[in-house]
Amino acid sequence: MTFAHSHSVKAILGPTNTGKTYFAIERMLAHPTGMIGLPLRLLAREVYQRVVERVGEQAVALVTGEERIVPAKPRYWVATVEAMPMDIHVDCVAVDEIQTAIDFDRGHVFTDRLLKARGLQETLLLGSATMAGVVRKLIPHAEIIDRPRFSQLTYSGSRKISRQPPRSAIVAFSARQVYAIAELIRRERGGAAVVMGALSPRTRNAQVDLYQNGDVDFLVATDAIGMGLNLDIHHVAFADDTKFDGHQSRPLTPSELGQIAGRAGRHRHNGTFGVTGGTANFDEELVVQLETHDFEPVRQVQWRNSNLNFGSIEALRHSLEMSPQDRTLTRVPVATDQHALEFLARNEAASLARGHDAVKLLWECCQIPDYQGISPAAHGEIVTRIYSDLRRIGSVNADWIAEQVRFCDNGEGDIDTLSNRIKQIRTWTFVANRKNWLEDPLYWREKTRDIEDRLSDALHERLTQRFVDRRTSVLLRHLKDKRMVSPEINSQGEVRLEGHLIGTLEGFRFTLARNDGDADAKGLRGAADSVVAPEIHHRAERLAGSPNEEFVLATDGRLRWRGEMVAELAEGDSLFRPRIIILADETLTGPDLEKVQDRLMLWLRHHINTVLEPVMALEAPADVEGTARGLAYQLYEHLGLLPRAGVAEEVKGLDQDVRGKLRKLGIKFGAYHIYVPASLKPAPRELALVLFALKNGGIRQPGVTDIPHIVLSGRTSFLVDPEVDPRLYEIAGFKVAGKRAVRVDILERLADIIRPLIALDAGRPYQGELPVGAADGNGFRVTVEMTSLLGCSGEDFSSILTSLGYRVRRTPKPVEPVAPAEASEEVQALETVLEDNAATTDGVVEPAAVEEAPAEPVAEAVVAEGAVADAAPAEAAAPAEPQFDEVWFPGRRNSEQRRHEPRQRRDGDAEGQPNRRNERPRHGKGPRRPEGEDRGHGGKPYAGKGRPDKGPRPDRRPQREERKPVFDPDSPFAALAALRGKSE
Repeated sequence: MTFAHSHSVKAILGPTNTGKTYFAIERMLAHPTGMIGLPLRLLAREVYQRVVERVGEQAVALVTGEERIVPAKPRYWVATVEAMPMDIHVDCVAVDEIQTAIDFDRGHVFTDRLLKARGLQETLLLGSATMAGVVRKLIPHAEIIDRPRFSQLTYSGSRKISRQPPRSAIVAFSARQVYAIAELIRRERGGAAVVMGALSPRTRNAQVDLYQNGDVDFLVATDAIGMGLNLDIHHVAFADDTKFDGHQSRPLTPSELGQIAGRAGRHRHNGTFGVTGGTANFDEELVVQLETHDFEPVRQVQWRNSNLNFGSIEALRHSLEMSPQDRTLTRVPVATDQHALEFLARNEAASLARGHDAVKLLWECCQIPDYQGISPAAHGEIVTRIYSDLRRIGSVNADWIAEQVRFCDNGEGDIDTLSNRIKQIRTWTFVANRKNWLEDPLYWREKTRDIEDRLSDALHERLTQRFVDRRTSVLLRHLKDKRMVSPEINSQGEVRLEGHLIGTLEGFRFTLARNDGDADAKGLRGAADSVVAPEIHHRAERLAGSPNEEFVLATDGRLRWRGEMVAELAEGDSLFRPRIIILADETLTGPDLEKVQDRLMLWLRHHINTVLEPVMALEAPADVEGTARGLAYQLYEHLGLLPRAGVAEEVKGLDQDVRGKLRKLGIKFGAYHIYVPASLKPAPRELALVLFALKNGGIRQPGVTDIPHIVLSGRTSFLVDPEVDPRLYEIAGFKVAGKRAVRVDILERLADIIRPLIALDAGRPYQGELPVGAADGNGFRVTVEMTSLLGCSGEDFSSILTSLGYRVRRTPKPVEPVAPAEASEEVQALETVLEDNAATTDGVVEPAAVEEAPAEPVAEAVVAEGAVADAAPAEAAAPAEPQFDEVWFPGRRNSEQRRHEPRQRRDGDAEGQPNRRNERPRHGKGPRRPEGEDRGHGGKPYAGKGRPDKGPRPDRRPQREERKPVFDPDSPFAALAALRGKSE
């Protein structure tokens, strides 16, 4: 590269969106050879790809601080401004964004290229119009070409972050601000891409693609977007107007604001800019400057001597501190490389810097960028180690650099952790790209590049996971591009678009999939509804033409179509005409909604009329008038089931002809219920339960969904739940009897079994074998057939009989006689003595006391008798538990039954207690009892005259209990009694 005549230098100046960079690339490619210097590695990569597409990969070289792609014979060079090879001669040279010459950190490099970088045929200096004065002073004969902006830029004022228009860039100046804004946008608008100078070029590129491809509609960035990035931005919003420039926090200059705001609007599309996030509105003067791109011209640029003296460290330091001769140039503040030089000059590295080449190598080492932003001392230690290895062993120690690289090779961690690792690996990537610094530079270039790429990809993934809702971005693109594929809906109702789960669709209701921390933004919901709307329309069409078999009414009152819930029932004007509430989103409207409502109402009417057909026929039956018609209507109102007790009077008034007509209608007159047997099947009862619940307490009350499952199980009885309304059991076809609910038809079958038993008196002569369960006095005993029929026994079965009006009589069963054991000789001897002294024992008995003993209940008398019998022989032997014979009798008996049944107690007497009224003589005679009946008084059978065909009547007086003699405990007779008890 060399200096050319001044007439070959052209300064292409103007605001953003003037096509300066595009013009420079076209001019460079018009020459046989060329070079372009760009401000960012990211932009250099972009231009490199564009040039490769035009002239081929073998003709283009890419040189940056951390990347070097140099084919054998390149014709065009694309580089960052700092990495431009100044010793190469090319026909055309272009330097972009020359206004960066005012930057404290990098400005002196741009100033140096402005002064020294020249092409053999043409030199292009690209930048802001504010640089026109500096160019004229430093290059008096340069041709200055002003390029106007392609589009207009307009101020739009202040607007909330969540209300920014699509395709907006929101600008902040710290990582903390950027992350906070991106998180807010993700919650409210679906997601945002993030661009910061601290990100690696690969990560920034991926984030820019995320925005450019339309995956997200928002970009949150620092002022990194103000330089060289070509983005499709319609609006720029400033969330802050101050920045920390490495030295102090200061307000942005109007030209800096204009550089960033100018990114709004590309080519012929106008753009807008404004403020957000609490930033004060721009004053009118600033707005005019930004809209007209009229800024204060640059008067000075940063400069540092580039003709360095490498004779010694002191000579190098002195040459760096030289001041410029032109007042347009100002000496740059001490830069990072100078801080590193000062650090190395004070340690052992200084002793190794002897001679021109050693000092030059020292300065090259000092120019290693401090990507990590650590302290000058920490960065100086790294530079010292590298320089020492290069001087002592000729290359950087492979084990040491391997350890540093290995520390960075970890793709786990959060955004900050990965960002720090990328900064560290960039240092070693820079080192690997220096000539002759490593023994195997190609290996380390590939190694560090691979690690940086993987870390950059991981960082991009973390940024996307945190700040982008993928499914939202897909929805947004689907709305913009109608050529995208339609959403896929699987058998579970999951709606997926390009593999992303959007939500679930059940019937006509769409539920948006929620990620952790998501807010249900209106825009996102609207986008999802728009995607699902065509499917909702198709479903409405299919439902309207569906056959009846595809609809089901469940026990919870929900209507399902093809297994999906589409509606639910609500209370209507009448029992058999409930309302239908369509379960649908706002997407189902207009004609589609009407089609669905009409089809479901038609099906519901058909379903009720079909399932409850025997009941519906009772509403207005033909050929039935008067009381019978009223009874039929009551059955209709009560869903085919009526307790007989409630209509007993009406039933009594029906003659046999009328009853026959009712039976033809399917009505059965049972002992406990008047009902329609055809309506007791599970399906009619389930529907009846739903219809009844809608009018009485609601479908959500306990029992409505549980009882149908019991009905389907085939159980004939079950324990009742105290929290369930008893009326629900009746509607379901069960009668609450005691602790259990018994199926109505099973209850009638039980009555059919009991009826012939109570019509039979087992105490009277009977030809043939008595039926199982027959008992004296027109009673009955519980049989296995009865308990098997009801599926219960014991106390549960007793509670059912009691609730039906039956009463029980319990009498003790006779104790089985025990065969006496063979008496010992001692016992026989004592018995002989007792026989000889019988008169002595008689004196101990007190018959008078026995005669005056009051009558007791049967059970108590038996227990007392056992106690007296066992007290004398052996108190230690526990008596056996008494067994009872239970005989049940109807609680209400007619006069004919009273003649043949025992009058133990009246209805309502306590169980087991004697009825004193039954013990009184009746017309001068004792009460009639069946032969052999035990009243619990121990009396003997009546031996008097009377009715010989019925056998002797039992004596009313209680029979005296046979007492055993009581002996003196000290006498030998007591010992004999004890021995006898043991032998028995």
